[in-house]
Formats: sequence, structure tokens, C-alpha cells
Amino acid sequence: MAKISWLSRSPLEHALVVGAHGARDVAPGISLTEIRNFDLIQVMARRGKGAELASAAKARFGMAAPEVPKAVQAADAALIWSGPDQFLVLSRGGKHAIDRLRQAFSQSASLSDQSHARALIGVSGAKARAMLAKLSSLDLHPAAFPIDAAATTSIDHTGVNLWRGNDRPDGQPVFNLLVFASFAESLWHTMLDAAAEYGVDIGYSGELA
Repeated sequence: MAKISWLSRSPLEHALVVGAHGARDVAPGISLTEIRNFDLIQVMARRGKGAELASAAKARFGMAAPEVPKAVQAADAALIWSGPDQFLVLSRGGKHAIDRLRQAFSQSASLSDQSHARALIGVSGAKARAMLAKLSSLDLHPAAFPIDAAATTSIDHTGVNLWRGNDRPDGQPVFNLLVFASFAESLWHTMLDAAAEYGVDIGYSGELA
């Protein structure tokens, strides 16, 4: 009889190989990092409840949820715009897991747990924009896509939620991508191919950027 495991596994478990990839004669121009073990809840206002959702979000997180394409950082969670009157709550440690949020949004929104349905990939480094420009039509110049800017878009025809995080200590940009788990491995290989000429440092982390 086949054994069934209910252990949570990364959708990139078989694709991610820690270490250097691509060009080896230069310092890596890109870091690709999978972020693991996070809570991700989709919050969508019920019909006509947009104002109530905004009030509930402010009461829960101590700040307004984004009403335009951006990501905002609360004390222990990131709120990421994902469409009109809807946003994603990204956190760790269970404080904002779906069972904790149901009561806060019971009168204003419908919730969907996406924690094991998405992969989260961080893209950073001096050549991060150059690599993403090969795969996306977004203008990622700092003037057009500043820190905290967000978009629901596609990368090489794969739907993603993309937002810019705080720059690294060395001043290089950081971009975060949420992709559905079933497409994660394909997108990962596509990004590796696009980044190879710049040199890539591959890893994973349990810490949110």
C-alpha cells in the first residue's frame, strides 16, 4: 500500500539547487531566493463592503490596507494589493493565519488560505531589473516602480503578484514574486535561464524580506 504524507513541501523542492549558477567569471549579478514557511491569506471584500473592509483592516493591522497597487508593511505582516477591494496578508508564525483572521473580517470579507498554494521568490542584485525585463513588460525603473510598488501581472506568461521590497544594504533592488505552486518550477527554470549570463546565487530562506 502506498504511503501518503501530509507534510508540507516546497514546490521548488526538486528544482532549487543551492549555490552558483550561470556565469562563473564574474560576481553574481542576481540572487534568487525561495522564501519558505509563510502564511498567505487572500482577503476580498464582499459586495458593497469595501469601506467596512478598510475599517476592519485598520483595526486589525493598525494601518490601512493598500487601495492602489502597492505593498505596505505592518508590524508583523505585509499587506499586498491584489485588485480592487482585495489584498494578500503575508506573515509568519501563525498570528495572521486564516483561523485568526476570520473573526476580524467576518462581516466584511471572504478569506482564502493561499499558504500552500503559492511559492514566494525573491529576486535581487545589480542585474535583477535586466533579468526581469527579459520576461515582463513592466517598467521597473525606480522612477516608475519605487519601493513598495506592486502589480498583478505576468512573468513569461505566468501570472504573478510582484512587488518591490526595501533595497538590500548594498543598495541593490529587491523584487518579490508570488506564483501559483503548480507553475513555480517552470517559472523558476525560466528565470534561471534568463539570469544565467549575469551569474546567479541560488538559495532559500525562512525569513521574509
